[in-house]
Amino acid sequence: MTNRLQGKVAIITGGTSGIGEATADIYIKEGATVVLTGRSEEKGQAIANRLGDKAHYIKADVSKEEDIANTISETVERFGKLDVLFNNAGGPVGGTIDSIAPGDINYGVDLLLSSVVLGIRYAIEPMKANGGGVIINNTSIAAIRYRQGNLLYSALKAAVTHYTKLAGVELGPLGIRVNCISPGAIATPIFWGGSAIANTKTDEDNARKLEKLKANLAKATPLQIPGLAEDIANGALFLASDEGRFINSHDLVIDGGRTSMFNE
Repeated sequence: MTNRLQGKVAIITGGTSGIGEATADIYIKEGATVVLTGRSEEKGQAIANRLGDKAHYIKADVSKEEDIANTISETVERFGKLDVLFNNAGGPVGGTIDSIAPGDINYGVDLLLSSVVLGIRYAIEPMKANGGGVIINNTSIAAIRYRQGNLLYSALKAAVTHYTKLAGVELGPLGIRVNCISPGAIATPIFWGGSAIANTKTDEDNARKLEKLKANLAKATPLQIPGLAEDIANGALFLASDEGRFINSHDLVIDGGRTSMFNE
């Protein structure tokens, strides 16, 4: 099928690399107008320019409530509505069980959990006005399996998964579907610092790092192939489209079977 999101307006947080950028790309190809957010204005604007007239970049930090609210209000003001919100932004959080500090906890909560809770909050009114909508939250298999992330990251992602399911129950009567995606080990720049330019000097360095990462991650699934950002983007497309009309309060695990390999 084509044009599965024709006429839809979508916000994708963390849209300046990896899964967010791949999802923006596929949403636009399927007919959506996309607002992508991120902290790097240079990268965000470059991606919006590459994607064309149906892409718009807003500089935003999802750990700040004001930025979340402004992103949604600016989107509605500019494009008249909001159909899809993909709460995708995130990243690693620090601290081990015997050394974690309040700062680690506060940062993790703001980045991974509050950003989702507040994103949902501010999306409700414009989606109600629109007669419904779709909210997708990016969580992780760390929420359901040990040793897929550190303890704080895993606990916060588990909270996102559970909040998603309960939010879908509350918002379903309004025509707002709320689902989440739990990616497995996906080959994206987050593995070397969350940025395609982190700790590297050239595009060639980045390409070499990504190919090495793909080879290593291929060993971590029964399929013996690496997960790519596009695999998660395709899941986000399905959930956002009318094909997913009867899917609500669901956690879509996209991991190549990785979670079935770990029983700890």
